[in-house]
Amino acid sequence: MREGKGKQALALSIKMVSGLINANPVVYEKKERRVRSAPANVDEYAVEPIDQLEIFDHLRDIKDPEHPYSLEELKVISEDAIEVDDSNSYVRITFTPTVEHCSMATIIGLCLRVKLMRSLPSRYKVDIRIAPGSHATEAAVNKQLNDKERVAAALENPNLVEMVDECLAPTYGFSN
Repeated sequence: MREGKGKQALALSIKMVSGLINANPVVYEKKERRVRSAPANVDEYAVEPIDQLEIFDHLRDIKDPEHPYSLEELKVISEDAIEVDDSNSYVRITFTPTVEHCSMATIIGLCLRVKLMRSLPSRYKVDIRIAPGSHATEAAVNKQLNDKERVAAALENPNLVEMVDECLAPTYGFSN
């Protein structure tokens, strides 16, 4: 019966709160996108290594669930907070909520996980973490975001899936 527990536990941590949690977030300028170039004589069927920049490019435009800004613009994620061990197919993302009592931390983490599930080969293990000391319930959120059953249960909830899909919808390079 763990599935029911997982559904309940993740759903409990994603409470809808009336009003903004962080009414005036600090908005930072986006970094200029770096163009990735591949040598012309590379085998088109060869496996290309995945690096920190590629992961950051996948995540940088995810929209914040509460504000019309990207996670990069709010400095929720940064290139420096991404670890990649391509030889062991491992990625760790450490994100920093804008306030320590952010009720959207779990949904942000779920967005990061879903984006990488959709973008990376299935052999990758993805670890999503809140930056140490940046959230009041850091340990509980980290546990939820890295529990396969709880994540699967959350993705069965149509309201959560809709919220995640809205955050992941392309903006074509423009903030609202």
